[in-house]
Amino acid sequence: MANSNWPAVVESDLPHGYALTSSGRVSGVHEAGDVFKEVPFSDDERLAIDNALTKATRATKTRFNVYIGDLGSDSATGADAIFPATPEAARSVLIAVSPNDKAIEVRAGIDVPVRAKDRMCQLGATAARESFKRGELIDGLLSAIEVMVGEFRR
Repeated sequence: MANSNWPAVVESDLPHGYALTSSGRVSGVHEAGDVFKEVPFSDDERLAIDNALTKATRATKTRFNVYIGDLGSDSATGADAIFPATPEAARSVLIAVSPNDKAIEVRAGIDVPVRAKDRMCQLGATAARESFKRGELIDGLLSAIEVMVGEFRR
């Protein structure tokens, strides 16, 4: 292994919002409102999710929201913290995914008109897990949305 007296990265040279971790990895944040340099999903993937969310919202008269990001060490607590800040939380469904932890949490608001909200949320999470195990995040989200809409109609 190559060795040097000089660090590969000088922490003071990093842009605002970036840090050098103890392992030597550079960790950075994305400022809200800034455009991503590298978009995490293709146009087709974003369009598929947007279409599925729009169709689900129209079919059920309930807003569907997706959160993709770190939910913390306890994904359930993380989803519970995020849910109240989502649009129309009382009459919405949140599908929260922490891809690095392979965790999914589904929450339904108090005004969601489904007799068995817990069952609907569990079915949505279960539908997504198999795709997530294969590394197919978008397919998992689409499956979760489809299954939950089906449960609404029952």
